[in-house]
Formats: sequence, structure tokens, C-alpha cells
Amino acid sequence: MNSLFSNADLRANLIALQTIVYREIRRFMRIWPQTLLPPAISMALYFVIFGNLIGRQIGDLDGFSYMDYIVPGLIMMAVITNAYSNVVSSFFSSKFQRSVEELLVSPVSPHVILIGYVVGGVLRGLAVALIVTLLSLFFTDLQVHHLGITILVITLTACIFALGGFINAVYARNFDDISIIPTFVLTPLTYLGGVFYSIHMLPPFWQAVSLANPILHMVNAFRYGILGVSDLSIGVAIGLMLLTAVLLYWQCIRLLISGHGMRQ
Repeated sequence: MNSLFSNADLRANLIALQTIVYREIRRFMRIWPQTLLPPAISMALYFVIFGNLIGRQIGDLDGFSYMDYIVPGLIMMAVITNAYSNVVSSFFSSKFQRSVEELLVSPVSPHVILIGYVVGGVLRGLAVALIVTLLSLFFTDLQVHHLGITILVITLTACIFALGGFINAVYARNFDDISIIPTFVLTPLTYLGGVFYSIHMLPPFWQAVSLANPILHMVNAFRYGILGVSDLSIGVAIGLMLLTAVLLYWQCIRLLISGHGMRQ
């Protein structure tokens, strides 16, 4: 009997997971002119202005053209922004419409709910990353130095920021609150995260300060996967990303179980 119930619970949770993921994919694909097209246009402008026009004046960095050097950072920028924004907007909308309360009182596991939203955010982040990568091929001949590290880093990054978006959605009280973190935290950290420059170009004091920026580690780990060069230790960067993902996941599960900010 216990085996039957456990199997039934497993099937129910798998169906719930598939439903949430399918809904999240339908959500961002249905409004693709708002979710997939704008980042593609923005990244194309970065390629033209920074990589092509300004890059000619800067020259090479670490043995690569400036265009080649910034492409991994721009891909990561797109992943971070879209994985985060997908989850924060989707979960907050569910909370605002009070449909999330139905999930919380259902027999669906909190892990299934969280994984469903996170997978949706990761898939949107990876979809935009693919679009940006294809766009970059019009400007440079992109080669992948280490495919395994590239896939691991981009997936971990998308997971981390999807989880961060979930936490932001839980604590947000109105739609204005979901734009505070991206505007005042993510954007500055991204621009100061080594997307457009090597930290070796900075004075020693600012190099040390930059090490506290988690996005710097992500960008450098991804750049290593693509180009084979990095300003930082790849092992340390991946270790920090794994630890961050575990801690954020644990915090998200605690919030779901407690119902904090979700039950009115």
C-alpha cells in the first residue's frame, strides 16, 4: 500500500512539474516580442557599438580581439537578466492573482513548485543565450574552448538568478518592487563584473574590491569555457556558484513551506 501511495504521489508531482514548466514556456513564448526580441536587439547594439566601433580603438585583450573578449560576458548578461526577470514576474503575478495559494494548499511538493518556476526561468535564459550566440556569429568566429565548463557555468548562472528572482517575488508587495533589484543591484554588478574589461586593467585596490562581485566570477568562468582565458580561478568560481545555488534553493524552500509573503 505504501508503495502504491508513493508511486501515485510521484506521478502526481511529475504531472504538476510538467504542467508548471509547460505553462512557463508557453508564457514567455506567447509574448516573444517582449521576452525574446528586446534582448536580441540590445545585444546586437552592444556588438556594433562596443565590439565593433569602440573595440577597434581598444585593440586586443589577453590575446583576443575586443569583440571576441566581450561576447561571453554579453551572453552571460542576457542569461542573468532573463532568468531573473522570468521568475520574478511570473511568480509575483501568480501571487498577485492569488493563484499561488491553490498550489500551496495542494498536495504538490514545495520542491516541485520551486523547480518548475526555476526551470522556466532557466529555459528562457538559455533561449536568449542561444539567440545572442547566433547573433554573435555575424560579428566574430566564436569557438568553444571547453564545452563542459561552458554548459555547467551557464546553467548554474541561470539557476542562481532564477532562484534570486523567486525570492524577490516572494518579498515584493507590488509590481514596482520587482524592478528594484534588477535596476539598483543586478545592472551595476553586471556592468562592473568584467563584461567589458579585464580586472587586470584596474588598480590593485579596485581589483581586490571587484573580487566581492559574484557576477565577476560567473563571467570569468564562462569566458574560460568559451575562450580558455580567465582572470580568476575557475575552481573557486564554480565552487562559489554551487554553494550559492544550494543556499538560495534552501532559502526558497523555507519561504514556500512557511508561506511567507504568499498567504493573505
